[in-house]
Amino acid sequence: MERILGIDPGSRITGYGVIESARGRLRFVSCGVIRTTPRAPFAHRLNEIFDGINEVVQLHGPEIAAVEDVFLSNNPRSALKLGQARGAAIVAAMQNGLAVRDYSARMIKQAVVGYGQAEKVQVQHMVRILLGLSASPSADAADALAVAICHANTLRI
Repeated sequence: MERILGIDPGSRITGYGVIESARGRLRFVSCGVIRTTPRAPFAHRLNEIFDGINEVVQLHGPEIAAVEDVFLSNNPRSALKLGQARGAAIVAAMQNGLAVRDYSARMIKQAVVGYGQAEKVQVQHMVRILLGLSASPSADAADALAVAICHANTLRI
């Protein structure tokens, strides 16, 4: 059995999801979001992401972290902020001794929905079905769970 932390990085909201994978079966453990303080200096928000991931790792004890890779953006400033938020999450995972694997958005959607161009609503729906949840998690938490599911599916190939 492997406990996997999925991370959907964002400078305002970072989603996280923890699942267990054993012999092709997935089990939901936890999910949620880390909301940064909107008017705080950006460096402070990066620290909030770092602290939040740290707390999730210590609380749920995953063995590995799977992180969504930065997508190309039309806005270079947004892409840079996203990259820094992603870096804060990765450093938090690594400081806790986790290996980190990267997955593209297309690969994640393909693994969860079967279609690399799937919409967020489709990802939420499939995460709910694959993990047997009674309700769909928030979009950011569902994306993070999808990253973890993608990693679990990649292990079976």
